Amino acid sequence: MEEEQLPPKQQSPKKSIPPYMKAISGSLGGVVEACCLQPIDVIKTRLQLDRSGTYKGIIHCGSTISRSEGVRALWKGLTPFATHLTLKYTLRMWSNAMLQSVFKDSATGKLSNQARLLSGFGAGVLEALVIVTPFEVVKIRLQQQRGLSPELLKYKGPVHCARTIITEEGLRGLWAGASPTVMRNGTNQAVMFTAKNAFDVLLWKKHEGDGKVLQPWQSMISGFLAGTAGPVCTGPFDVVKTRLMAQSREGGGLKYKGMIHAIRTIYAEEGLRTLWKGLLPRLMRIPPGQAIMWAVADQVTGLYERRYLRSAPL
Repeated sequence: MEEEQLPPKQQSPKKSIPPYMKAISGSLGGVVEACCLQPIDVIKTRLQLDRSGTYKGIIHCGSTISRSEGVRALWKGLTPFATHLTLKYTLRMWSNAMLQSVFKDSATGKLSNQARLLSGFGAGVLEALVIVTPFEVVKIRLQQQRGLSPELLKYKGPVHCARTIITEEGLRGLWAGASPTVMRNGTNQAVMFTAKNAFDVLLWKKHEGDGKVLQPWQSMISGFLAGTAGPVCTGPFDVVKTRLMAQSREGGGLKYKGMIHAIRTIYAEEGLRTLWKGLLPRLMRIPPGQAIMWAVADQVTGLYERRYLRSAPL
């Protein structure tokens, strides 16, 4: 009868950190990330929208913005950016955890690499449609405004910006650029979650379910490396997304009719390299952002594990 007690014992590792805790951990990391890295996002947006060659590079762009508009201009759009990051990471971490639980092998509790990719892609698509697109439309409209005098600015703030877009362009205006955003975020998260797990195993011998909690610096290295592949793969989607979100119906028709038309037009008018414009500031923002987020997230989930669970999968 002693040997028949083994099956219940084997089921204990299946206890895992609940999705809501992973959601909380991601949202806390998102707040810190937004405050630290917003200036790089502003510079990236300005470079992508610059068709006349006003900015000569990242440093020149940042110094020009600071000199002509003030240092605070580098934090333009921080409120929608921080809010959207917090909500995005909450939904991303929760939905990824939920999808992983669906795709896990019911007998062994293990997750294949294909299932991990699908979980990440699904989480990216969901966050793109529910949160990322409308928040980034507002953020980009605010960031592309130039000038010091508030009276001269079309959009007075995030709420006024959203209301103006809805009034002038309809509710669909807040979802401009949804297609490339879905492709960008889906691919990014599929790569990021898979790479983060792979680097944890390769560098720190950290396997899901072993009960080991990484040190913050270890999480930062894994997160940084995992955050580098996505931007390179999804550069064209990010440029097209920015162009589609930035254009409004004011003054006539739209220059870009959709994702494919935008890619063709940009390639024909500005060359292939333009589709990866803003890649360097993306690489300066996304990998450090993932490093910050995972350093916080792994510690929060690790604290929960140490306090409430014995050997839970991370």
